[in-house]
Amino acid sequence: MEQAKDQSEAMVMKLLHYFITEQNYNPIILQGVENEIWLENLEQDYKIVRIVSNYIHNEEQLNFDLFKTKKIMKKIKSKTFSFRMNVLNLYTNLREQVNLVSLPNIDCVKASTKEELTQDEKLVNIFPDLLKKLEFSEEGVQLFLKITSDINQKNRKDAVAVEDVFKKRKPVITYALIIINVLIFFGTKLFGIFDEALDIFCVHGPSIRILHEYYRLFTGAFLHANLWHLFFNTYALYIIGSQVESFMGKGKYLMIYIFTILTSSLLSITLNGNIGSVGASGAIFGLMGCLLYFGYHYRVYLGNVLKSQIIPLILLNLMIGFLDSGIDNYAHIGGLIGGLFITMALGLKYKENKQEKINGIIISIIFCVFLFYMGVIQAR
Repeated sequence: MEQAKDQSEAMVMKLLHYFITEQNYNPIILQGVENEIWLENLEQDYKIVRIVSNYIHNEEQLNFDLFKTKKIMKKIKSKTFSFRMNVLNLYTNLREQVNLVSLPNIDCVKASTKEELTQDEKLVNIFPDLLKKLEFSEEGVQLFLKITSDINQKNRKDAVAVEDVFKKRKPVITYALIIINVLIFFGTKLFGIFDEALDIFCVHGPSIRILHEYYRLFTGAFLHANLWHLFFNTYALYIIGSQVESFMGKGKYLMIYIFTILTSSLLSITLNGNIGSVGASGAIFGLMGCLLYFGYHYRVYLGNVLKSQIIPLILLNLMIGFLDSGIDNYAHIGGLIGGLFITMALGLKYKENKQEKINGIIISIIFCVFLFYMGVIQAR
């Protein structure tokens, strides 16, 4: 009996080592949970891996364990904005007579020995290096020290990465964009060409389609109708832009801003008729789209912020836009969607996924081409 317990504890340590150091899972802290470890990696096929060392000796106890799993899953799904969550239950101390039954989105695997793990084809296909990585030359205390050291090293590395991502940086590009907007507004007022500038450089569908003045797709974002319009947009740019620039870096931030100017202008001329449009709000909504994408992928750290601040802010501003006929809400929507797509294409620091970036590039190009066709070519 003592030998079986030692074997179970060793398997738990080895599985922990593999999922944390090799598959980038992170422990989930749950109150009142004993003899089980919950790990999460929202980028994996199994978003949750649960290692159960509690002795399961009959079917009734197994059914209760699965009931508990489903209950905790619901809480995690709500917190992490996950619509679907596949969970892997690994039982390291299961009585032989107990037959495991998997449920929808919950796969159950016997894991007291490597031989039991090999019997599950799905597990081996998803984690093909699992069995090899469970082999250690160390035993007993040396095994414990080795695994503990590796896990601590991985945790320190992750902590450094998170600190780097959320480190506050001086928003140089944001300051530059604010200064440009302010200088253009007061410069045109000072030289008495304010109205002429609006006429020549605003986003205006017929001028773009018929006169081929494509520069208007970009220049309109640097013009503002009045002082209040300028103040509101530059303040929003300072608050939101500072965060995006810090999270994404200056180069990516500038690309997001320029790209979302384009998508906001294109959707505006597609759906806004022949009405002219000015203002940086389309690009600002693009930055909100970026924050939405960023917050979703870093929702372990920003879950409450995403739920209580970012999403309500987007919904509130869209609602205001629909209620006020003087606001070009189509530009806002075009910027928001463009911000999501281009951020996917550019990728996030320490969370880059090659396939997702390729998908983002393809979707961004298709989105732009479609809007250009509908707003410029088809509308002629």
